[in-house]
Amino acid sequence: MGNSERPRRRRWLIALGVVAVPVVVAAFAMRTPSPVGHWDGAEGRDRFLAAYDQAFRDLPAVEDAIDVRTDYGVVRFYRFAGSGEASAPLVLLPGRASASPVWADNLPSLLEVGDVYTVDLLGEPGRSVQDRPIVDDADQAAWLHQALAGLPEDRFHLVGLSIGGWNAANLAVRQPELVATLTLIDPVFVFDDMPLGTVVRSLPAALSWLPKSWRDGFNSYTAGGAPVEDVPVARMIESGMQHYRLRLPQPSRITEEALAGLDLPVLAIIAGRSVMHDPGTATATAERALPEATVRVYPDASHAVNGEHPDRIAADIADFLARRP
Repeated sequence: MGNSERPRRRRWLIALGVVAVPVVVAAFAMRTPSPVGHWDGAEGRDRFLAAYDQAFRDLPAVEDAIDVRTDYGVVRFYRFAGSGEASAPLVLLPGRASASPVWADNLPSLLEVGDVYTVDLLGEPGRSVQDRPIVDDADQAAWLHQALAGLPEDRFHLVGLSIGGWNAANLAVRQPELVATLTLIDPVFVFDDMPLGTVVRSLPAALSWLPKSWRDGFNSYTAGGAPVEDVPVARMIESGMQHYRLRLPQPSRITEEALAGLDLPVLAIIAGRSVMHDPGTATATAERALPEATVRVYPDASHAVNGEHPDRIAADIADFLARRP
């Protein structure tokens, strides 16, 4: 697997799907009586799904689309057949307000590691459908555990990005039976709290009635100033932010005690220029709380690290898994 990094036309575009996590704060200002995530109308849903389908064309060929019924709703997975020999499939968990298409740049190199599932997070814009309230962190772990249990395999290498990293860690500290390893890519609410400045700056971007440029501006800020262009994944994510009403609990910070109790291998990848936590604090926490973990810092990376360094991430994951028995 090559270690060189070629220019990535979708660098910022991947960021859009991982940086929107603070919108949950503003979601409380836009409550409706519905207890589950939902679209604000058919027009917004159709706009999102049209962009979703168009963006999905950039992904490699899908071997299967699988819908798993859980107590909280139906969870959509896509399976991709890899050429590598990983001991279990990788499951890719995306960031807030995004879905499977944001992994377009990552899948080619990750498929050299092994088979891959992508998942549309329950309660987020995507093709998963929430039909029961998710009220706390235990519920978040429960739906993910049930969804994985509905797949053919009995063990998985979880790869979580941003809030997807929180989802993966939250599952591992509560119901780790199906988790073989964890890879946490610049996760939020795991190794440090979110800076107040980032939370405050996200609020205007999270209000659906404000101009699209406000959401684009925040997403560019968190991607290290990378420009935002009007392409299918950008349209998909922006329309999800505008038209989907999240009804998810604010994630709780994973405690150091919980992290220290993990009895499985962990790879932590920290972006050195992330604005979603203090990178130095996050690195120190990972090294202190997970003494057996592999911690990698990418000094020049923003929170859009998976779009900036997809081949490097895949190489680090391949090396990490190769050292597992």
